[in-house]
This record gives sequence, C-alpha cells and structure tokens, in this order.
Amino acid sequence: MFEKTRLQLTLAYLGVLSLILTLFTVAVRWNFTRSLNRQFNTKLENLAQAAAFNMDNEDGELETDEDEILVNEQQTIEWFDLEGEIVGEQGEDKLDVSLNLEQLENIQNHPNSIRSFSKPVYNLETEELIGYVQVSESLVELNNTIRRLDYGLGSGIAIALLASGVSSIWLTRRAMQPIEASFERLKQFTADASHELRSPLMAIKTNADVALKYPEGMRDTDAEKFSAIASASNQMTKLTENLLLLARTDKGVELQLELVDLNFLLTDLMQLYKPQAEAKQLSWQLELEPELYLSGDRLLLTQLFTNLLQNALQYTSFGDSVTVNGKRIDSQIQIEIADTGIGIAPDHLDKIFERFWRADKSRSYQFGRSGLGLAIVKEILQVHHGTVSVDSKLGKGSCFTLIFPR
Repeated sequence: MFEKTRLQLTLAYLGVLSLILTLFTVAVRWNFTRSLNRQFNTKLENLAQAAAFNMDNEDGELETDEDEILVNEQQTIEWFDLEGEIVGEQGEDKLDVSLNLEQLENIQNHPNSIRSFSKPVYNLETEELIGYVQVSESLVELNNTIRRLDYGLGSGIAIALLASGVSSIWLTRRAMQPIEASFERLKQFTADASHELRSPLMAIKTNADVALKYPEGMRDTDAEKFSAIASASNQMTKLTENLLLLARTDKGVELQLELVDLNFLLTDLMQLYKPQAEAKQLSWQLELEPELYLSGDRLLLTQLFTNLLQNALQYTSFGDSVTVNGKRIDSQIQIEIADTGIGIAPDHLDKIFERFWRADKSRSYQFGRSGLGLAIVKEILQVHHGTVSVDSKLGKGSCFTLIFPR
C-alpha cells in the first residue's frame, strides 16, 4: 500500500537534489568559463601590448623586432602598416585572420575557433600612429578545457544522483517503517473491532425485531424506539461488514477466481434494484455487449457494482435516468455507470474515494451512508488490477468508468 508513497518520496528527494545540483553546476560552469575567458582575453591583450613595443618607424620604414615573444605555438602575431598591409609576423601556423580596422581593441571570435585582438601602434617619442598589431590564438585548447569541465561536472552529477537514489530508497524505507507499523496496527484493530461488534449488533437487531414482531404489549412510543434501534443496528452491521471487507483487501485478499459473466451479474443487479428505480420514476437502462467475461471474485465484484448502483440511486432525483453500459476495448472490458443526478463538485472529485469522506455529512448520516462505498469500489478494483475514473458536473450527473483487464 505504501509503495506509491515511498516512490513519490524518493522521486521528490531526487527531484529536489537534481535541481540543487543543476543550479550549482550551472553556477560553477558559468564562473569557471567566465574566468577562463577573462584570462584568455587578458593574455591576448598583454601579448598585443608586448608586440606593439616591438614595432618602430625607422627613417619612414616600419621595422619589427624579431625577438620571440609568443607564449605557445597556437598564437600568431601580425604587424600591419597604416594601409593594412602586413609587414611582419610571428607564429608557426598562419591562422588566416584579416585585420578589421573598424573594430580595433575589441576581442573577436571567428568562425574557425580563433579569437583575435587588434590595436593601433604609436611612436613612443612622437605619439604618431605608425601601424597596427594583431594577435590571434586558437580556441581549441580553451574549448577542450571547458569540455573536460562539462564531462567532469556531468559525471559528478550522475554519480551523486546514483548514490543519492540508493541512499534515498534506504532512508525512505527507514522513515516509512514506523508509519507502516502504525497503519498495520490500526488495520488489525479495525478488523478485530469490527469482528467483535458483529455478535452484539446481531443480538440487538434480533431482539428489536422480535419486539417489533409482537407489538401488542408495548406502547406506540416504544414501537418507534425499537424501530430506531433496529434501523441503527442495521446501519452498524453494514458499517462493520464494510470495515471487515476493507481490512480483508488491505491485508492482500486471496481472490476466489472464477469466470464471471458480467452480463448475468449486472442484469441480476439491475433487476434487483428495479423496484427502487421505479419508485423514483427513473429511466433504468442496461446496455451490454454480449459475452463480457471477466476472471475475478464474484462476491467482490457483486459488492463493487452494488455500491455503484446504490450510489447512483441515492443521488439521482425523481424522473432522471441511470444507464449502465458495457463493452470490450481491445484486451480490456469497460463498464460505465452514468446518471443524471446531482453531480459532484470539481474540488471533490479527488476525494470521493477516500474512506469516510462525505460531501454532505448531515445528508449522508440521514441516509445511513458511512462514506465507505466508493472506497470499497476502489479497493476491489485494485485487487482485480482495474482502474476507475469519474466525469461529473454539478446538476448534470456523474459517470463512473471502470476498466478491467479481460
């Protein structure tokens, strides 16, 4: 019963951890990449500054110092005259980056994974513009460093999530053990109490029935009291039977499997409740495809459809309709029980299968309803590996759709 809760807790834990790790990874990668790019750009600017000192104008001719100032083999230095013609260069590999006189002193990225920096060169004595210098470096090493960072961060996240997933499963099981133990004790108490209540309730009901059978020696007011006692004992007996059924399904009921003819079962139930439907002048219709057979527990399935039909009868007004449809859909059987009754509020749809939940408590007590009918429907469906969905609108009715594997 708690497998779904444990799974939800584990997934929630992993989801929160994944979000935290993702934000942390993005922050680390952004800062690290920003720092690398800043260092790369500073290195280019410093190299360009050094190269500018190696360029001079001697007697109207530009000269460059041939001293080696490159840091690595992926760098290139190029000196240009005022017309943009190259007058000198250093570097083993020509990176083929043209000089852009309109974007001097700007870091530029080029399509072929190259970053360059250009600046004007001035005569140190006259401060006259004598040319330009451009330094370029391949981004391959920088990109490889960032790629290794990505691999490292990705691997770290994967390992952290794997380790966290294993540990979260263990922690979730440990955290749920007291809850599960408490729930098991509560189920056992419910089953024991319901079982023990059956005998005194039967005694009360029997004595009340006997008294009502021979009313000659009692007053009219006493007869009313005995009728109330009989009615209350019937409600209590029904409640204890429902609690015992839920306790049985909670413990993992062993189904008495047989091939159940749903046509026969539903036809019999519709005929059983036909007088009540006629008393409310309901349109009481059954539309089934032939040969709807299901492997299941006949008693539990009878209880399931009984609860749904009683629910439809209870909440359908005079002159409205209740329709039961059944058909095969591929490898499944679909049963729809639709009514044109009072309907269910949208904010109540996710609560109607909870135990002891009632939208109108005063009305439910008035009609002797305990709030267990639809909870029993859900439990019986689960042990038969079926599902239920509800489509309802206030004032227009409800439709319960049951899906069974064939």
